[in-house]
Amino acid sequence: MSEENNTEGYDSTKKNTEETAGNVGDEAKSTANEFKEGWNQATNSADNKKLMAGILAIVLGAFGVHKFILGYNKEGIILVVLTVVGIATSCLFFGIFLYMAAGIVGLIEGIIYLTKSDEEFYQTYQVGKKPWF
Repeated sequence: MSEENNTEGYDSTKKNTEETAGNVGDEAKSTANEFKEGWNQATNSADNKKLMAGILAIVLGAFGVHKFILGYNKEGIILVVLTVVGIATSCLFFGIFLYMAAGIVGLIEGIIYLTKSDEEFYQTYQVGKKPWF
């Protein structure tokens, strides 16, 4: 009696490849969900707004970017207008004064934002809606 090895048409690696692909797909979905949860926590936290608004106030304070981050659109527009008028004005001294004033406001506010505790920042600027200093 002879035993025949009847493996014709069967690929032993196919099953392993399908299992591996399934595991990789599940792992990718899990990683994507973890990233999404982390992103939502980071973008919705008061601490993140504090840090982002503080750094942007110091770096781009003259353009009022930090005001827009905190939802103070009117105040942000005021800083942008001061900066644009300061840059575009024909009177050099007045233009430099306007630009520097807007920049100094941003610098001071950035330092204030970053030195406040998280709770104090949240209560003052997000709950209390204090627009300046």
